[in-house]
Amino acid sequence: MENGNKRLAVLVGCNYPNTPHELNGCINDVLAMRDVLVKRFGFDHSHIELLTDAPGSLVMPTGANIKKALDQMLKKAEPGDVLFFQYSGHGTRIPSAKPGHPFRQDEAIVPCDFNLITDVDFRQLVNCLPKGASFTILSDSCHSGGLIDKEKEQIGPSSVTNDGTLQQSCSPKTIPFESILQHLTSQTNINTSDIGTHLLELFGADASHKFHLHPNELDLSESLKTDEGILLSGCQANETSADMNPMMTGGKAYGAFSNAVQMVLKDHLGSLSNKEVVLLARKSLEAGGFAQHPCLYCTDENADAPFLWQPQGSDL
Repeated sequence: MENGNKRLAVLVGCNYPNTPHELNGCINDVLAMRDVLVKRFGFDHSHIELLTDAPGSLVMPTGANIKKALDQMLKKAEPGDVLFFQYSGHGTRIPSAKPGHPFRQDEAIVPCDFNLITDVDFRQLVNCLPKGASFTILSDSCHSGGLIDKEKEQIGPSSVTNDGTLQQSCSPKTIPFESILQHLTSQTNINTSDIGTHLLELFGADASHKFHLHPNELDLSESLKTDEGILLSGCQANETSADMNPMMTGGKAYGAFSNAVQMVLKDHLGSLSNKEVVLLARKSLEAGGFAQHPCLYCTDENADAPFLWQPQGSDL
């Protein structure tokens, strides 16, 4: 693996203010990560695009804007570059459109306008990477395991029973499929349970690529080749991720997984592999009583590769 020439990042934090699905710590998560990217991993501020739904944001984290930012990052990328995407916000699961999988559910993130970005979209981004570049995704959202379609599982579903209880001041980062469908139906006035119909009606060409393809086309991709996609997910595909709101203690709101990664990086000043970051984050969450298990999806080589190709001489 070559040393990267440029380090490019897109950071997205969705708190969904003044909605029934409001969260508290997602914007804090990406602001904290921006500082770490600059101070520890050598990213230039000008190469980090930040999208949040904070009041007064000039560019909101809609589905179209997030995909535009990711596409622009890919267009700038050259062989050997390091690309990073962090998402902190709601996740959901939707019925699979793939033939032969009537009971399967696929993973998606939920931008502020509910224009879902799916595992197929992330797979296509990874497929477009220039040779020798890497694309690391850190998703602090519910049901985020498997968010890159067909990526190899390195650390997956855990059989460990967690007897701890979630802290009382947290909320799950999930919106049930039924709630998303109800919201979209209220916008389109179309009486169907097919979520793709609603998304295509509302967002047209900006809807997920998953819904533009015939079901038989979803398996016809280049995704089975070795690639440089790396997914660190906040939980397993069947779990929820916690959003902490410790206002009663005077603390700061944060996503449990994002905070665990921050603590791992703070406590271990040397180079950490992607596998080590995920395993240590699991231990941190278990110690805090959280019933979520971060996962890692990537090639065998990238499992042992340094997280974000950490430069030598880091002082944090």
